[in-house]
Amino acid sequence: MSTDIVAYVQESEFDTLLSKEKVLVVDFTATWCGPCRLVSPLMDQLANEYKDRLKVVKVDVDNNKPIFKKFGLRSIPAVLIFKDGKLAETIIGVSPYEQFSSAVEKLL
Repeated sequence: MSTDIVAYVQESEFDTLLSKEKVLVVDFTATWCGPCRLVSPLMDQLANEYKDRLKVVKVDVDNNKPIFKKFGLRSIPAVLIFKDGKLAETIIGVSPYEQFSSAVEKLL
């Protein structure tokens, strides 16, 4: 049973979210990626903790290669944090929750 509160988005929704959300956290992930499973609960925690102030979404890189390539990403997990539609922070690999929360704190 999965209790993900973070929705998966497709490429078509991505640009809309970028223009709409003040702070957008994007978790680039894949079903086969072990380390991504470690980042996933941290994204849920982030979404919970900051639910009124930012939006957290996931992008499955297998289904959305153009977005992945657009940001020059080569490995996952990769978390990109946007402020007002502009890339503000990139966190590659598994990181402690504090790294994600302090990154968004700076932008809120």
